[in-house]
Amino acid sequence: MKMDNLPARKKKTAQKPAKQPLRDVFTVICKTDLKQDCVKEFRFHPVRKWRFDYAMPEHKIALEVEGGVWTGGRHTSSVGFLNDMEKYNTATLMGWRVFRTTPEDLYKKKTLDMLKSAILGHFDP
Repeated sequence: MKMDNLPARKKKTAQKPAKQPLRDVFTVICKTDLKQDCVKEFRFHPVRKWRFDYAMPEHKIALEVEGGVWTGGRHTSSVGFLNDMEKYNTATLMGWRVFRTTPEDLYKKKTLDMLKSAILGHFDP
């Protein structure tokens, strides 16, 4: 049986589901608990490639998660420390309020309370 005159069959390809953006837990917490949009890895400088771990651009509030505190990570090396100083000082000059936390404290109430106080513009000891 000769099949030369049959139309070529198109190879079936599996349909890929539309890519959903990954949802970051902390940004979801900010949206639900603080009622604020929070951006992960927010590039704040027009020239340098600096990014904040988390930012609320509407309020110019940034949160940096300082890893390796107890294990000698990049933030605690002399070069890393000096680079962070330059980044944080430049951000402050640009009008940002930069807060710092550890990975262990990121999801704790005290961190959210700190950000809430910053948003509201008051300090409550």
